[in-house]
Amino acid sequence: MEKDLQHRTKLFSLEVVNFYSSLPKGEVFYTLGKQLLRCGTSVGANTSSAFRGRSKKEFSAKLGIVIEEADECIFWLELLESQKETDKEKINILKHEANELISIFVSIVKKARA
Repeated sequence: MEKDLQHRTKLFSLEVVNFYSSLPKGEVFYTLGKQLLRCGTSVGANTSSAFRGRSKKEFSAKLGIVIEEADECIFWLELLESQKETDKEKINILKHEANELISIFVSIVKKARA
């Protein structure tokens, strides 16, 4: 499961990078896109880091960051979705994946703390 989640979150991060690269030019897209890029790549990076954690507490803390960053991705995607020039289908795919990742990691954190 660990490797699967690391792979899945890496793919999510890459999809965010690809989406960012496809955004139209302009200050609004640059600003919102950069925010999405930052938190989207953080999902993969912090997942990888969590599974290398030295303690149960560190593991849970890192996964807490993953949850926050995935949730933040949804926020930036919703703002980008409000712009008429964006790919709504791609945004929905990314939002769906972010929501699924949040659900998975919330469940893992709850079990780890039990």
